[in-house]
Amino acid sequence: MDNAGYVALTRQSGLMREMQAVANNIANMSTAGFRREGVVFAEHVKALEGRNPSLSMADAAARHSSPLQGALEGTGGPLDVAIEGEGFFLLETPQGERLTRAGAFRSNEAGEIVNPDGHRVLDAGGAPIFLPPQAASIGIAADGTISADGAPVAQLAVVRPLDPLSVSRGAGVLFATDAGVEPVEAPAVLQGHLEASNVAPVTEIARMIAVQRAYELGQSFLEREDDRIRTVVQTLGRR
Repeated sequence: MDNAGYVALTRQSGLMREMQAVANNIANMSTAGFRREGVVFAEHVKALEGRNPSLSMADAAARHSSPLQGALEGTGGPLDVAIEGEGFFLLETPQGERLTRAGAFRSNEAGEIVNPDGHRVLDAGGAPIFLPPQAASIGIAADGTISADGAPVAQLAVVRPLDPLSVSRGAGVLFATDAGVEPVEAPAVLQGHLEASNVAPVTEIARMIAVQRAYELGQSFLEREDDRIRTVVQTLGRR
């Protein structure tokens, strides 16, 4: 395969990754706390030997999560919380601490506040949060302070990464960072609400159509290039 074929294949590979990202966005447009993901295309330039021009290929290995706020939807659940503005909740997982915008929490049998996957929610000091088993009512203030029957018991950790570019997507609605986190100075936590996905369905479907058409054009080019090479080989083979 010549250089034109390799260039086309790298483009096709990138378009396939983008199609997977778009499909995942559409599948999660109803998932609370989900952040839309896109693929970042870059150019990889390779110097060739002699006087040949450089070779440029597409590189679509990087991904980007949209920071746009999703709509805040009221649920009335005492442990359903949403963040208005910047910040993430902090969870303890087997893989280490993780960030999330999905605040559909509950209390487990041990009285710990956990997410639907059973990961413990951490407080501002990095410790798990326990609720008194006899508490009749739970209140959560705008700064994340949790009260049981009017008595404060803990404060939800609302943090932001020190380096936003270090944030990587984990499983589901979880995010990780290796640059550390810091508390959000004036968080806005809403009890009885959840943040909806920030995926715009119409935009994603339009993007899916555009990517599909671009992939089909690339496939047509590869087929024509293959026919050209086959014709050249057959012609030279007759001589």
